[in-house]
Amino acid sequence: MRNYLAFIVFTFFSLPVLAVVDGEKYPFDDPTDARRFELLAEDLRCPKCQNQNLADSSAPVAADLREKVYTLMQDGQTDDQIVDYLVARYGDFVRYNPPFRMNTLFLWGGPVVALLLGLLLIVGIRRAQKKPVSDLSDADKARIEALKKEYLVSQSTNKADPS
Repeated sequence: MRNYLAFIVFTFFSLPVLAVVDGEKYPFDDPTDARRFELLAEDLRCPKCQNQNLADSSAPVAADLREKVYTLMQDGQTDDQIVDYLVARYGDFVRYNPPFRMNTLFLWGGPVVALLLGLLLIVGIRRAQKKPVSDLSDADKARIEALKKEYLVSQSTNKADPS
């Protein structure tokens, strides 16, 4: 029984390994083209998985895109032409490193703006903590002294009257 369980667990966890780009499925005459295919598959994002590249994704759409990239490479297209083809269909989302444009400005500048706002917040909090307490007016000081005397009198009265 343990052997069957171990076999099932091993099979289940080894399935993602089978989804990786298979060199036998995508044969190239030139090792440079094979490496180029691997780099493209690593630099392009799976539209379904969103956090995996085409090489790592086991989604059917990723398999289709790997096949399309392979076909476009066999047709003699350059990396830029292949990426442009995919961007035209899926948008800049398909790229892990989208270009710096007006519509991707927040994507590139957002982390910097968030960091600067965080630093300003920290500096503001620190300054507020170091700010000295403002001096009390003479009227406030007199009121505090009167309250202290009143408290001391009430304390001494309570000690003298043990009822």
